[in-house]
Amino acid sequence: MHMLDGNKLGVMGLLVVDAIETSFGDFSRSAAALLLTLHYHGPMTATELAMIGGVTQPTAVRVVGGLIQRGLVVRGGRSGRTAPLALTREGSESANALQAGRLDAMERLLATLPKAERVQFERSLDRLLASATRSRTFARTTCRLCDHRGCSGPLCPIGTRANELEHAAGAKGEPYVVHP
Repeated sequence: MHMLDGNKLGVMGLLVVDAIETSFGDFSRSAAALLLTLHYHGPMTATELAMIGGVTQPTAVRVVGGLIQRGLVVRGGRSGRTAPLALTREGSESANALQAGRLDAMERLLATLPKAERVQFERSLDRLLASATRSRTFARTTCRLCDHRGCSGPLCPIGTRANELEHAAGAKGEPYVVHP
């Protein structure tokens, strides 16, 4: 990659991260990721939540504790040593507000592109995202903030690539090994 291209891509990445984190308001990046993961994937244990949410298990437990104190998450009935976590009504409302804020922040960044350039940019993004995808686990963690209602199936380059990798391994008679 040419140094100028790399610098521009890095700056764009920082603009995106800063815009997203600003849109989270008083939620940390980890809290927002865990809240949105529960919103889109439903009840799960803290360990499962940590894996998809892209945080360590101790961080997930600490952050979930704060979300419980705020009345956004509840623990379900215990099954052995684990208890599934779920959103409360307030948690779902907060997740919807977080998602709307994140998407609004991205729209403000994209709004300067004329329609034709935006379509081309989306194609380029799809190609870059697909080429970066290494596994289903990678897909789940990378898409932890995504609104899965608007980006699923063939519309999602990351999920589509993860499916291709799984099918290719199966066609060769090889077990599909998850590599994060």
